[in-house]
Amino acid sequence: MNSGVKKNISAVNGLKWSAIERICSQGIQLLLMIVLARQLGPGAFGLIGMLTIFITIGQVFIDSGFSSALIRKNERTESDYATVFYFNMTVAILFYAILYFCAPFIAEFYNRIELIELTRVLGLTIIISAFTIVQRTQLSVILDFKTQAISSLSSVIISGGCALLMAYNGFGVWSLVTQTVVMGLVNLVILNIYNPWLPKRKFSKKSFRGFFSFGSKLLASSLIDAIYTNIYLVVIGKSFSANTLGQFTQANLLSNTPAMTLTTIVQRVTYPLLSNVNNAKENIDEMYLRTLRLTAAVVFPTMFILAIIAKPFVVLFLGQQWEPVATLMSILCIGYCLYPVHAINLNLLQVKGRTDLFLKLEVIKKTLITVILIMTIPFGVKIICFGILAQYYISLAINTYYTGKLSKLSAMTQMRSLFPIWLIASISSAISWLLLSREIVSDLYQIIGMLLINIFLYVIGMFFFQKDIYETVRFLFIKTKES
Repeated sequence: MNSGVKKNISAVNGLKWSAIERICSQGIQLLLMIVLARQLGPGAFGLIGMLTIFITIGQVFIDSGFSSALIRKNERTESDYATVFYFNMTVAILFYAILYFCAPFIAEFYNRIELIELTRVLGLTIIISAFTIVQRTQLSVILDFKTQAISSLSSVIISGGCALLMAYNGFGVWSLVTQTVVMGLVNLVILNIYNPWLPKRKFSKKSFRGFFSFGSKLLASSLIDAIYTNIYLVVIGKSFSANTLGQFTQANLLSNTPAMTLTTIVQRVTYPLLSNVNNAKENIDEMYLRTLRLTAAVVFPTMFILAIIAKPFVVLFLGQQWEPVATLMSILCIGYCLYPVHAINLNLLQVKGRTDLFLKLEVIKKTLITVILIMTIPFGVKIICFGILAQYYISLAINTYYTGKLSKLSAMTQMRSLFPIWLIASISSAISWLLLSREIVSDLYQIIGMLLINIFLYVIGMFFFQKDIYETVRFLFIKTKES
């Protein structure tokens, strides 16, 4: 067997294990959050939400794009790995020290004294994570996603068990803090068992300069993204109660996790089918449009279904105390259904090598987020969610405009391809909701009824009006089932 075939087999196996990790870990975490949410209530999740931006920024800093630079490099030396390790650890310790001493100011900002200890303990995950970056990078380089999947799933299950045990014994918000810290520690232990590594060389200035040249650009983009992804949590946490922030956090989790996970899964499943095209511009454009339509055909109906079953789902699984989440979740689902379109358009820019346009787009969209957020804050969380929805649809026009300049995938081409799928999904959901939205049956029967009617109407609509996509999805489903 030649090296090219071996490499392809490794790539396929890597994709398979990467998908398994994504599906299982996200699914288990979602189930754990539902159980914990029912037990702990919105306030605990609100307190963690207040600190999310600081932990996320810390994670961005300790990586600084260096892991991507390592993966991108053709030949990696022990000095390269050692340099990245020493840099990550130094940044992690410095960032944690800053976070530790700033904890009282964070607590004062939110007017919640308990945040001092929560910040100092939760911040330890930054140092723990710094220990594992090199090992994860080494596994990614050799396409060993199986080990990463084992590590990830083990950490999710063990940390989730600890959190549940603490939650049912009255530890409140500390259950969530413990879950995060234990997850990091289990990851660290398992990665050291399967891929033991310690630096054997000194810090190399030459390696650092090379990595920083590439990584600093990614750091800037990642920092902008991290800040603006979590800015809503800061604003809502400061302007409203911890309960309100907890409700928003849960609505955001329940709506964006399915969109992001499904997009990743569909792209990975379609990769072998679409990877046979050559590098001709027409074939690349055709490949991306096909991927876009296939992903939309799965994500659009899923998100619209979640939007209409939000109320019975939340009341049934989270409890009556979480009922306000339902409205927020419905609004956000309609916005997040466009997530795959954004992701694939931005990916196309990267494939074309236009990172300058990528950064320009990020700046434009973050400015848009700021304007919309400022306009919606005075009117409450529901209007803020409508602002997020509007931002997704406006950003779609911006993204597709720039990709249209680099390919044949103009904004109008994409709209013509995607709008029929969006329309079929929305009409199917609207009819299902109109038929069963009255509370004349139990929440469970309402969910089942809406699901069955919606799926039936959507499949019929796709069969008659989007036959090519219907047949492709059916083919992929059968192939995936057989394998």
